[in-house]
Amino acid sequence: MAKPRGAPYEYTEAEDKSIRLGLFLIVSGVVALFVLGFCWLSPALRELQGQAARCTVLSVQQPGELFECTFSCGAACRGTALYPCLQVYVSHSASAARALLHHDEHQLLANPKCSFIPPCARENQKNSEIVAHWQEYWKEEVGSQPFTCYFNQHLSRNVGRESQNCFLHSVLHC
Repeated sequence: MAKPRGAPYEYTEAEDKSIRLGLFLIVSGVVALFVLGFCWLSPALRELQGQAARCTVLSVQQPGELFECTFSCGAACRGTALYPCLQVYVSHSASAARALLHHDEHQLLANPKCSFIPPCARENQKNSEIVAHWQEYWKEEVGSQPFTCYFNQHLSRNVGRESQNCFLHSVLHC
């Protein structure tokens, strides 16, 4: 005699334990994810994120150092060129100290001595012109007008020569 279609299926004791174990593991994983996210990861991300500050340009200079960059002119064409270092020093509301301005954390890590790294062109003269344009922009257009920048104490400690660094863009948005 066949079972009626609507009759409930009864699990064996082993199947019942397996289902409970599976549900327990899923719930434990979700709870662990929340604990990890809120108790460990969130403070670590907050530590990396810079705090907003008001910056004012103090000086814009080219110290005369040249740095190498790599350009690409096709699939099999690569080379190196030179660009001059541009340093933009600012004062910011997060601290009274003078700070070297960087576009973002990537630029700080690529060259901690310079505020601006141009897109690398094949000709050194072209790189110099791009840097001169940005030097003019920071001197004439921005000048002493306050602007928003981001300050991160934790990254500043790791930089050799400069005591503090500011960023134009926030490193992480949470």
